[in-house]
Amino acid sequence: MGAKKLYFECETGISGDMIVASLLDLGADEKVLRDALAGIHDDGFSIKISRVFKAGIDCCDFDVVLDEAHENHDHDMNYLYGHTAEIHEDVQKHEHEHEHSHEHTHEHEHEHEHEHEHSHEHEHHHHHHGRNLKEIEQIIDGLEIAKNASGLAKKTFRILAEAEAKAHKKPIDEVHFHEVGAIDSIVDIVAAAVCFDNLGIEEVVVKRICEGQGSVRCQHGILPVPVPAVLNIATEYHLPISITNREGELITPTGAAFLAAVMTSNKLPETMRICKAGLGAGKREYKQPSIIRAILFTEDEQDSITGESEIESEKKSDTIWKLESNIDDSTGEMLGFVMEELFEAGARDVFYTPAYMKKNRPAWILSVITTEDKITALEEIIFRDTTTIGIRKQRMERTVLERVEVKVETSYGEAAAKICRYGDLTKVYPEYESAARLAKETKVPIDQILRDIVNAFEGTD
Repeated sequence: MGAKKLYFECETGISGDMIVASLLDLGADEKVLRDALAGIHDDGFSIKISRVFKAGIDCCDFDVVLDEAHENHDHDMNYLYGHTAEIHEDVQKHEHEHEHSHEHTHEHEHEHEHEHEHSHEHEHHHHHHGRNLKEIEQIIDGLEIAKNASGLAKKTFRILAEAEAKAHKKPIDEVHFHEVGAIDSIVDIVAAAVCFDNLGIEEVVVKRICEGQGSVRCQHGILPVPVPAVLNIATEYHLPISITNREGELITPTGAAFLAAVMTSNKLPETMRICKAGLGAGKREYKQPSIIRAILFTEDEQDSITGESEIESEKKSDTIWKLESNIDDSTGEMLGFVMEELFEAGARDVFYTPAYMKKNRPAWILSVITTEDKITALEEIIFRDTTTIGIRKQRMERTVLERVEVKVETSYGEAAAKICRYGDLTKVYPEYESAARLAKETKVPIDQILRDIVNAFEGTD
């Protein structure tokens, strides 16, 4: 089997709760998610997972239900767009009326009673002003979740922090989150990371993310759409944004940051095999219902080992990251342990190169090959379990042959191999573990087993 690939179809925008709902609909384990969120010790929220209909389509809905003290009006259309009645069909009152009458009933199942606008903003600041990146990371570190999920959640928040820091011209450590630091955003991001890791997704395609126009009210006042944080994330991480003629904020900073953390490509293959689709519902009520589709797919692979295959005989270009550290005061036992930890956390390759450092001290260069989404988790392991105080990072272009994993029937039993092709060239690479197992079972020399695997594929004696 190839890598698990996911296509996020964002034709009506993206938000954190929509992402979580779509991943749950794909089959992410709800119990794993609930166990993870149980570690967030805050009495101000509960979660509700249900089915809803959007434009007659059955979708999953993930709802972080807030109490009155934590309410941030993220789904309150009159709060978000009440400053201009033209933005949304359902908003027909002017801002003056909005400020003095705040009793609304919404289709998304919440009812809110507010006083006036000044009181709301004062209370909102009171609950969320002091929460910064370090405090959010401490919350994540306190959760009993997988390393990859923890790393992804922290990476998403760091992307948000960088975007906010740029928008307000502040050092990242001085950024105080408002909407994205609220408890519902923390829950959304942790939940998305846990579900994503639970599904074992390795590659993510985002072809385009549709955004609206106009303006929206937030903690910093009335801002143009896309809001500054979304623009900064899209610029830094090359998100494929498509501005539509729809009025309203379709891309939230939380949704943009998560896509930036996981996206590996903006191109779909010419043909693909759909494995499963998940639909996640949004809460904001626009003319066009907010729905995100998450589609698991595979590319066409070899159907048999006879050479009659649809595998493309071309080279494939992609990017990979290399992490490096010079280490001169860690023991061999420590370095062996770190290698095991890095592989378990998803590193593509790990190796040590002997080197001489200052004063002719013998040392090791630790090199880790990885994809971008695993960098944060791998860096945490290196800093935690070695004595290094710095990690070099390098983004590298690479060219690889298309590969297909196959099973072949040998004289000694079934074995696994990889088949690579380029033009008329075909290469067969027996899987060592599979060959070693057969050698142990049959007491036949392993080199003979390896030759037999190649011969079985090529049809030679």
